[in-house]
Amino acid sequence: MTKKILLLGAGRSAAVLINYLLEQAAKEGWEITIGDTSVHHLQTVLAEKPFASAIVFDVQQANQLATEVAKADVVISLLPALFHELVAQVCLQQRKHLLTASYVSPAMQRLHEEALQKGVLILMESGLDPGIDHMSAMAALEKIRQQGGRLLSFKSFTGGLVAPESDTNPWHYMFTWNPRNVVLAGQGTARYIQDGNYKYIPYHQLFLRTEKVKVAGYGTFESYANRDSLSYRKHYNLQDIPTMLRGTLRKEGYSAAWHAFVQLGLTDDTYVLDNAEKLTKRSFLESFLPPPAGEETSLEQRLCAYLAIPEQGEVIQKLAWLGLLSDEPIDMPHATPAQVLEKILKEKWSLSPGDKDMIVMQHQFVYELAEKQYQLISSLVVLGENEVQTAMAKTVGLPVGILAKLLLQGKILYRGVVIPIHKELYEPVLEELQQYGIDFVEQEQAL
Repeated sequence: MTKKILLLGAGRSAAVLINYLLEQAAKEGWEITIGDTSVHHLQTVLAEKPFASAIVFDVQQANQLATEVAKADVVISLLPALFHELVAQVCLQQRKHLLTASYVSPAMQRLHEEALQKGVLILMESGLDPGIDHMSAMAALEKIRQQGGRLLSFKSFTGGLVAPESDTNPWHYMFTWNPRNVVLAGQGTARYIQDGNYKYIPYHQLFLRTEKVKVAGYGTFESYANRDSLSYRKHYNLQDIPTMLRGTLRKEGYSAAWHAFVQLGLTDDTYVLDNAEKLTKRSFLESFLPPPAGEETSLEQRLCAYLAIPEQGEVIQKLAWLGLLSDEPIDMPHATPAQVLEKILKEKWSLSPGDKDMIVMQHQFVYELAEKQYQLISSLVVLGENEVQTAMAKTVGLPVGILAKLLLQGKILYRGVVIPIHKELYEPVLEELQQYGIDFVEQEQAL
């Protein structure tokens, strides 16, 4: 019987996954249906492929969702994470397997027992971060443990960045994933453990507390801590490790400038601006500054004084490059500060034709073996081909596609809500990823 895949979500991040599924479908005899609110961009991709089709799809149309899931053996969701529970409920009702690249939310975790009872696999965190980070970390940890090593420290860093040849702006950054997630990144309090002591970084300090990360051949990056570095201790069997930190990578100088947005309140998404439709970029910025005191000074001088930054420094230059000091209208009614900031950033940080992105990931392990300490550094750098076949799309899409293939081939026997931390899952994925240039370079030394 022909196996059928239903892929929900066909945005830019799905491009490489779609190509992989089409290639495998031709070999394996699968049928593929791709659903999204707009699918006209898939006409060329699916031309002359009778085993694949695209449909206009609305996940909130219950009848359509139920009908399409019923036809599938495996459902892959690249929809926004807020829709995963809705899709998962239908998959459970119809006993269909589900794969996503998103984090396991509490709501999704609550489906574990039902999925077990119904023999359904809900395989999540199967993209880049989360995904390849889990798989590569588990492979390295297995190697250390097989030698008899005892883990003392584990730090993991990942960043979606702009490739060196396309790095033409002072922020050294472009959007390669959901811009909204970038604007809202880090909100809350980051927590990790350092030398056995729990550490907490409140949001208003997060972008000041960075750590330098060196990657051979690509220079030095800076990392800010992820909100939760501790939840994976159990999954990785590192409950007693003295130091564990997960962080996000940016090029040096980014965090200090982003800290200015946090100080000003531009990343706040909790209220709607009263007069957003009348604002210019300059008046938007002005609305977050205190009124002039004493002698009149320019907006630029007041801004620098308020943020305690040099008037000719890199931070103000980065803000000016974004156009925040211009009188250009924002033209965005009923918007939160974060939504306005996102619009301003998208004008400057979107990939243009020919631009290439870059994924950087690095794991740092310190372990003890025979009363000596060693450091293992495992690094990954992936470059995109262009603004569509991006490194982000490759590193998110390929592991999802490979896992879907393994599932359809009957090689994945796990059921319930699962992440790819099991050897039977991560070994074949990491092996196949090497064929696509997704391969970690390891450096090990005695300390």
